[in-house]
Amino acid sequence: MKKAIIKATESLGKALPLILGTILFVSLLTTVVPESFYIRFFNKNIVFDSFIGSIIGSISAGTPIISYILGGEMLKQGISLIAVTTFLVTWVTVGFIQIPAESIALGRKFAIWRNLSAFVLSIIVAFTTVLILNIV
Repeated sequence: MKKAIIKATESLGKALPLILGTILFVSLLTTVVPESFYIRFFNKNIVFDSFIGSIIGSISAGTPIISYILGGEMLKQGISLIAVTTFLVTWVTVGFIQIPAESIALGRKFAIWRNLSAFVLSIIVAFTTVLILNIV
């Protein structure tokens, strides 16, 4: 038990600078990139927009609170609910920016598979969510 605690502490100590750097970088991106930046990539094609929403959300990771505000602004600009949903889901669950830190903490293979599966599932979740909302 003592060896496990020491090993875990050492691993965390090695990963801490990368984790802090990633958090600072994401915070900087969230502050510097205006909301209008994201809106110009969508073209009102549901399939294309959902894929674009997933890509943009994956690259520009952020906090859930900011994503709700940004999602509301996107909906006001006429972007489809599917595109906004894929953006929001990937914004919170997929983080290509965080892969190096996640790889150190959890292993490279796990980090890549988790992010890829979350990316694909975000599109499925978006279509399912919109389908359910249109039925109710």
